[in-house]
Amino acid sequence: MILTALTIFHVVLSLVAIGSGFVVAYGLLTSKLSSSVTKLFLITMAATSITGFFFPFHGFTPGQAVGILSLIVLLFAFLAIYRYHLAGGWRRTFTISAVLALYLNVFVLIVQLFRKVPALMALAPTQSEPPFQVTQLAALLICVAIGIRAATKNSQRAIRAE
Repeated sequence: MILTALTIFHVVLSLVAIGSGFVVAYGLLTSKLSSSVTKLFLITMAATSITGFFFPFHGFTPGQAVGILSLIVLLFAFLAIYRYHLAGGWRRTFTISAVLALYLNVFVLIVQLFRKVPALMALAPTQSEPPFQVTQLAALLICVAIGIRAATKNSQRAIRAE
């Protein structure tokens, strides 16, 4: 029962992080960040990664590697926005780290969808089939395009917090 509650909490955190992450990405593209949504994104992203370590596991897993990487990336995002207030190169650092953190969470979402949704599992039972690979590639390319566009735009002008 505790594992079920943890799973639900972890999934809700992850979905809130992804949803708010897309709002933050839009804000980065328009140079208009919502400070409350950005805070929600960063906190729920960190909480998602942290709660992932509470699940029972045997040995080091790919999920743990993604969680550790996500926390490292989020550390840079937190420093960029709350310690250095997006001054100078920290704008670009925040932009890249925020988009990368979002991508890592979307990556895990895709993995979990192909593991848990029967129709997707039938399309890619081993997650090495083209439907899974194309989906992951599409997510990567979208995040790279957002990241490049936002980093280029935000290196030229300041991000306004609203």
